[in-house]
Amino acid sequence: MQVSRRIEGGLPVLLGLAVFVVSAVPFDQTDGLTSPVFVTTAAAAGVAAWWARRSWWPLAVLGAVFYVWLVMWPPLMVASYYAGTTLRGARGIASYLGGTAVALGAAVVVGDLIGGRREMVTATPANVALMAMALVGLPFVFGLWTRARRDVLAAARERADRLEREQVMRAEQARAQERARIAREMHDVVAHRVSLMVLHAGALEVRAADEPTARTASMIGDIGREALANLRELLGVLRSNQQPAELSPQPTLADLDRLLDQSRALGISVRRHDHGRPRALGSTVERTAYRVVQEALTNVHKHARDAHTDVHVRFLNDTLQVEILNRGTADGPGAERSLPDGRDPTRSDGPGAEQALSGTERALPGAGWGLAGLRERVELLGGSLAAGPRQDGGYRVTADIPVRAAA
Repeated sequence: MQVSRRIEGGLPVLLGLAVFVVSAVPFDQTDGLTSPVFVTTAAAAGVAAWWARRSWWPLAVLGAVFYVWLVMWPPLMVASYYAGTTLRGARGIASYLGGTAVALGAAVVVGDLIGGRREMVTATPANVALMAMALVGLPFVFGLWTRARRDVLAAARERADRLEREQVMRAEQARAQERARIAREMHDVVAHRVSLMVLHAGALEVRAADEPTARTASMIGDIGREALANLRELLGVLRSNQQPAELSPQPTLADLDRLLDQSRALGISVRRHDHGRPRALGSTVERTAYRVVQEALTNVHKHARDAHTDVHVRFLNDTLQVEILNRGTADGPGAERSLPDGRDPTRSDGPGAEQALSGTERALPGAGWGLAGLRERVELLGGSLAAGPRQDGGYRVTADIPVRAAA
């Protein structure tokens, strides 16, 4: 691109030099005109040819004058080409052709007066027609063709750009419509179900016959309301083309203890272990670490309810490592979950109370994409995530997140 621009920028200089060299050769050495006169006029013609891309009228005036005076033809030929590339209206074209006709006519008169070779070249009808065609007609037509070709290419580029813009616009509209459809479905299905869960948790809290059950119902309601707030933010992002999303601060390592307390309140034995010197990291790194722990604890709730879980947070030199280990046997579907005092958090046995679930607790359904999504989230930051069973029983989830991702 830079080379082509340099070549294009050097073309006017080359044109000016060519006009100067060709024009510096005298038409007839017997005219009594010295070489310095031709060199001076040729230099003026060369400068005008170099400037013709910006304005060709000086070259046209010099070309007409020098042709009548010295039969210097290169300036008039170059001026005719530039006239063809720039003149668009019929009035401008007629004015230029009329001016060149006057110049050729004046050259005929001068040729008759001087006689000799000058008269033969500029005053005979055949040569007048030949010179008019060679110096004006053909260059002017070539200039018109060049301008038409440029216009066609410019129109093709504009049409291609317009089609590309329309394609991008249609794609954006399709994405916006799909995002709006997803937002509506999530609102109609997920938000409705979570709202019902919060309402039932509130009813259970009010009707609970004992304090532990009321606390558990209150915690369930708080978790549901937090889920509704997060869902509202997500729906705002999906509808961002229609209305701005009001986002709240995302969780980081500072919120990890609250997450662990929620799991403990549901009967899961969880302990946190910090290694190294704790320090503030980027919000992206800390949020990713929080999501890893959150997903791992969710899987513990689903599949290993009585397992003892340890959360290790290791602050290394250039890496934040989060490791979640559980030990103990995993319960199968239908296993009972109990609070630390042995009570069932899903049942209220007080007078007039309704049972939230009858019999045993049902297994929680999962989408099956939790760990896969976490692995993608961690790998986007240049880290790695490993998950699998331990040899001595239990399960391990380990995420190594580069600290440089905080930058």
